[in-house]
Amino acid sequence: MNTIVIDIETLPSDRQDVREYIANTVKPPATMSKAETIAKWILESKSEAVDEAVSRTGLDGSFGRVCVIGWALDDEAPQTVQSADDEAFVLQAFAAQMNKIPLSEQYTTLIVGHNVAGFDLRFLMQRFIVNSIKPPLVIQRAAQAKPWEAEKVFDTMIQWSGAGAKPGGSLDKLCLALGIKSPKGDIDGSKVAAAVAAGRIDDVAAYCRCDVSATRSVYRRMTFQEPISAHVLAACATEVA
Repeated sequence: MNTIVIDIETLPSDRQDVREYIANTVKPPATMSKAETIAKWILESKSEAVDEAVSRTGLDGSFGRVCVIGWALDDEAPQTVQSADDEAFVLQAFAAQMNKIPLSEQYTTLIVGHNVAGFDLRFLMQRFIVNSIKPPLVIQRAAQAKPWEAEKVFDTMIQWSGAGAKPGGSLDKLCLALGIKSPKGDIDGSKVAAAVAAGRIDDVAAYCRCDVSATRSVYRRMTFQEPISAHVLAACATEVA
């Protein structure tokens, strides 16, 4: 059975129509009732509130975008495909890599990730649909699995906390608990958009590869497998052309 560890990095929407849609939904605080107070809020604070709401679309596959996809097949070095402004390329390149897996094996491939059932898989499926790109079978199969179906999807967050538990528990915390080096450096998920805006998409991709590597180490610890060899763990530098 193949095992593929995946991780994605996302960006907020850059569409003007989405911003306009969000602007129409952003309302003044419920505590405001006087017309002059509301008018002042609209003039001085609404734009900032809309900016904040738009930034949160990076967690919503309806409007957010994928800028990096990282994965590792079995014991191989992590790979990434990335683009700061061409999501379709990222999705197509990733799908092409997944479709190299023989069809018969795609039905038995296990997808591993941290919060992969609750976030990565759903976000990917939504973005494949938005971009009119057919997702690879291995991703479709995993996205349709129940979070606790560990033979299809092994979500390290769910498997650690329990399927019925409230979602939570960062990869960084789990790495600390298990004595695994954290992938976090000067970039984490909350800083991806700023890093990409600063022209650091390659640094974001490197961070994603290290997330994949750390997640794989966590998975192997949780399933009582031998650790990945040091030279593979160190190979967080492979990109897909």
